[in-house]
Amino acid sequence: MKVGILGATGAVGQKFIRLLQNHPWFEICALGASERSAGKRYKQAANWVEDVPLPNHIAEMTVATCEPSAFSEVDFVFSGLDSSVATAIEGAFARAGIPVISNAKNYRMDNSVPLLVPEVNPEHIALIQSQSFTEDGSGWIVTNPNCVAVPLSLALNPLHKEFGIETVVLTTMQAVSGAGYPGVPSLDILGNVVPFISGEEPKIAPETQKLLATLNNGELDEPHFALQATATRVPSINGHMISATVKFKRTPKNINEVKEAIQSWENPIAELNLPSSPSEVIKLHEEERYPQPRLHADQEGGMQLHMGRLRMAEVFDISFVAMAHNTIRGAAGGAILNAELLYKKGILK
Repeated sequence: MKVGILGATGAVGQKFIRLLQNHPWFEICALGASERSAGKRYKQAANWVEDVPLPNHIAEMTVATCEPSAFSEVDFVFSGLDSSVATAIEGAFARAGIPVISNAKNYRMDNSVPLLVPEVNPEHIALIQSQSFTEDGSGWIVTNPNCVAVPLSLALNPLHKEFGIETVVLTTMQAVSGAGYPGVPSLDILGNVVPFISGEEPKIAPETQKLLATLNNGELDEPHFALQATATRVPSINGHMISATVKFKRTPKNINEVKEAIQSWENPIAELNLPSSPSEVIKLHEEERYPQPRLHADQEGGMQLHMGRLRMAEVFDISFVAMAHNTIRGAAGGAILNAELLYKKGILK
């Protein structure tokens, strides 16, 4: 399929370009960015920050404005747009009959828009049918969650199914790559921890609850549990870490019952053999020092969730640490996996 990338010069747009190289199903055919970049060759418009060479054929492509008329040849677009412009631009593409698979936050909480992590809630793609961007249903929007809600929902999903979640208290330790480029000033983060990330904490609870919702007769029945989050920025490069303590509706007998719930969980999309899907979605580490972002964030192509420090808690029921690559699993890679699911299910065609 022919795909376009909106916000192609930004950090998420660059990650899309990197991950889509040699993809078996998708080929980049159009790049969009701001008017400042439009008309330039990509190598002139973008400050390439990925740690692999910029592909030659991408470097020579001409960047267009983010208007549907400039993307008439594509089958769908990935959006790495900034939230300040995403609402209008993504909506315009959907109304023009061009499907949008977005990393932006703007449409995540719309009741008709799937907020999707394929291993958690693949059935939510049915919400697309309720969208009204076009009369024939050709234009629609699907989003992937915030870079913390992705690993949190993956970790909580098997636990919620087995025990039911009542309360979650968590602290995130978020890598500097999550701030984009140029990101956090060096004097603010080197040898330091910043105990607040603007706009981050309010997303975590509602997005996680939407992801864990049950689809009943075309509507989402969301679980209602209390979640208190503290989001911090730490001087790691890639890999957002979560330290969580959870109270369940049904208290586990022991930690082995909790481990069994995680290890016996079955991936609902395993049989689809999606190119970006990790062979082992959840890696449960027994070594007390694991997971660590530097050692584990890139495993399974950056698409694996790592859990560790799983133990019974003195306060609430259990505690654990979870970690995933924020710009791959939590951003561009997650959006590509969404597209693969939609393609395999016949919604992208």
